[in-house]
This record gives sequence, structure tokens and C-alpha cells, in this order.
Amino acid sequence: MSHRSVPQIWHTLGHVDIVHGLYYLIMRGVFGLWDGGLVALRLPSVLAVAAAAVGIVRLGQRLGGTWTGLLAGLVFPLLPPVQRYAQEGRSYALICALITWASCLLVSSLSRPGRRGWVAYGAVILTACLLHEFAVLMLLAHGVTVFRARLARPVTRAWSIAAGGVLAGLLPLAAFSTTQSAQVDWIGVPDAGEVLGFVATALLGVALARFAGRARGPVTVSALALPLLILPSTLLMLTSPLHPLYVDRYVLASAIGFALLAGSMLDRLRVSARGAGTTQRVACAVALAAVLATLVPVSTALRQPGSRKNDAVAIARAVQDIAEPGDGLLFMPSRRRVWTLARPDSFRSLSDRALEQTPVASNTLFGRELPPDRIRERILNSARVIAVRDLEGQPLDANAREAVKRSTLDAHFEECASRTVTQARITVYARPGHC
Repeated sequence: MSHRSVPQIWHTLGHVDIVHGLYYLIMRGVFGLWDGGLVALRLPSVLAVAAAAVGIVRLGQRLGGTWTGLLAGLVFPLLPPVQRYAQEGRSYALICALITWASCLLVSSLSRPGRRGWVAYGAVILTACLLHEFAVLMLLAHGVTVFRARLARPVTRAWSIAAGGVLAGLLPLAAFSTTQSAQVDWIGVPDAGEVLGFVATALLGVALARFAGRARGPVTVSALALPLLILPSTLLMLTSPLHPLYVDRYVLASAIGFALLAGSMLDRLRVSARGAGTTQRVACAVALAAVLATLVPVSTALRQPGSRKNDAVAIARAVQDIAEPGDGLLFMPSRRRVWTLARPDSFRSLSDRALEQTPVASNTLFGRELPPDRIRERILNSARVIAVRDLEGQPLDANAREAVKRSTLDAHFEECASRTVTQARITVYARPGHC
């Protein structure tokens, strides 16, 4: 998307991915400055996590003291979700950085109210919301912090005006994105593991809040951190009976709250250890070592290709390994054509039997496919077809194009070989007796 022209991006956003439009344009600017491939794709996320860590140091320092800030800033990049999205070419790390610095501006404006501070706060958090509209959940968490602090009415009024400006600026995007809501139909109801994981994290956060230090201003560490940690995920999970929307990366900025609470707790342990005996100091050291010993294996695993659900490079290599010149190619469903975009050269010797217009030519993400009867005709003109499919057990798309792909292969071809690569199943089909 980011290698397309601005008009092409604009036309594509008219019917798909409007929620990621600003990120595509930012990355187009990055590639315009330096087309460094995967490094250029991922570098903004790396820098964003670094910027967020610096912001958390500053935030913790203002709320709890120098050591609280320093320790929170060290905890933040160790958290597994943060490590994952620091590596990926997505908008979520940037959103995390913006929410961190918006929180800094919030704390500053609550201590020393001023028009410039509130305008800056609103601008930063609006930018985060325009990168992904669910960042507005962090604004709601800030609202809980502001109104629970029982500040003077002019201060709460100023926050309300800033928040109203953010909502007004976000409204056009939010309204238009509802026309593309089918894009999130893949999201399922949170499973038991996700719910239990969130509940455990929330309870741990509440326990850590008991160790938070005294307030150094109008807001305490726990007053800011707990709503950020708990409220966004809770709200998304509560929508599940109506329309499932919970995905962990949508609430990545909640990690800011956990890092602040952990930093405050570690600071309390540090202070306690200074006046404690040898046994207590050893216990604190063992506890810290245990935390690091838990995180290091997770960190290592996150840096392996197998940690990715969709390794597009590995999928392209697997297709290249089994393909023969002139083979037909099918994507089942059509949205899996996106896997070709990482390594398009790997598929050039194959003929996409369903494709009418490429993703770029059709201003789409997945291309435009032929009518069902033409797809059937083109499949039957192939001696061999390589099908790139979802794993067994995934729901099958019910539209006519997908149905004709499946029925034609089942009726006129036999399965010769199949290979699973992350979330893709790559199957070779051939006419009976020609495997």
C-alpha cells in the first residue's frame, strides 16, 4: 500500500482499510525518504517503542520520582506484547508512543493548566486516534483519571473541551469506517485463555497499585495507570456479545499502565531493601532474577519466524519450491492473495486462475476476481493447480467465487501433495492420474 501513489491509496481507502489510511501515508513518506525494505518498514516501530520508553521514564518521574520513572521505562520494552509490536510494520507502536506522550501532557496540564498544554494534548491524542480509532479508549481512561482526581472545575472543563475536540476530529473517520465493518468480521469472541490472561493481568495491576508511592502532584501513579491498564480491554470485551472487537494489539497502549505500576512497585522494593537485612535483599534479588528468567525465553521466541501467524516470506518460498512453470495458482479465499505481496517475484511463473485485476490496478488489497463461470473455465484449462488455502477447520467463505473454486477442484482434480507453513496450507492439485 505504501508503495502506491497517493491517489491510488486514496481510492483504495474509499472501500477498504480507511482505519489504517494515515499509517499508509506516513509509511509512504518513510519509503520516499529511504526505500530500505523490511528495515525501513520496521524502523518506525522500533523508534516509537524507544520514544515511548523515554516518555514513560518522564511520566513515572513526575508521578512517583526518578527511580519509579527509570524502572518503569526499563520494564516497558521487556513486556512481550511491546517486544512483538516493536518488530512489526504496523501502527500500534506509534500509537503507544503517542498515548505515552499525551499522558505526559495530561499530567503536566493537570499540574499547571494552560491553553497551549491542552491544545498539545488534544492534538497528540487525536493523531493516535487517527492512526487507529480504538485509541479513543485511552482517552476514556484519561477521563476516569481526571474525574476521579476531584480537581478544580476549570481543570475538568478544560479536559472535557480537549476531549470533545478529539471526538469531533475522529467522528468523520469513525462514521466512514462503519461502512467497512466487514473487515473485522474475522474477529471472534475472546476465548477462555484471552479472558483469563486479561483478568490475571488486571488483578496483578491492582495488586501492584497497592505498592504505588505517594502522589507528587494532583494524580498518583495508580490513578493514571489502572484505568489505562484495565478500561480499554474491558470495554472491547464487553462489546463481544454484540460484535466481537477485542484483539490484543488494539489495546497495546495498556502496557503503559502496567509498566508504571511495576516501576512504582520496584521502587518501593528498592527503598525497602536499603533498610533491610541481607535476607530481604537476597529475596528481592531472587525475585528480580526470576522475572528476567521468565521474560528472556519469551523474548527469544518472539524473534523467531515461527512466532508469526502469517510468515509471508516462508509461504512464498514454499510455493516456489513446489511450483513448476505454467502451473495454475488459486487463493482460497481470495484475501490470501495478500501473501504474494511480500515476494511477488516468487509467483511470476504461475498463472493466477481467478484474478481479473491486480490489487494495484483495482485499488484494492486483494485484487478483483473473475465471475464464477470464468474461474471454473480457467481452472479446467490447467493441468496442475497450486492452491494456497487457510488451515483445516477454518470457516469457508460462502460466496459463489470461493464455492466454484472448491467444487471444481473436488470434481476434476486430485490432491497430490500438501504442506503447512504457519497459517497457510499449500496444496498441489492435478488431473486424475497425473500426480
